[in-house]
Amino acid sequence: MELLFPLLILALLVPTFLGVRRQKKEMQKVTALQDSLRIGDRVMTTAGLHATVAALADDTVDLEIAPGVVTTWSRLVIRERVETATPQDPDLLRKDDDANPPEGRPTEY
Repeated sequence: MELLFPLLILALLVPTFLGVRRQKKEMQKVTALQDSLRIGDRVMTTAGLHATVAALADDTVDLEIAPGVVTTWSRLVIRERVETATPQDPDLLRKDDDANPPEGRPTEY
């Protein structure tokens, strides 16, 4: 019975410690990504917006979301760098699925 309380405390502290470590590693990755941004990089924000980096400042980044449309965002919203599909990578590029539609599927909308 005397051993039960220390084991209970240990069982609660170990997952907490491991969770903090995982979160710290993830923050280091995000910080490294935000520091390595370059003009022309394709990125995705935490809101899911895909854009191209147009300009960089200390705390902000200008993102081109459409040709000629540039918006200013905090660097903290950059979630990941998005790789663009290249013609040499056939797994990323697929032929048009509507070339041979399955039975019963309309070909025109």
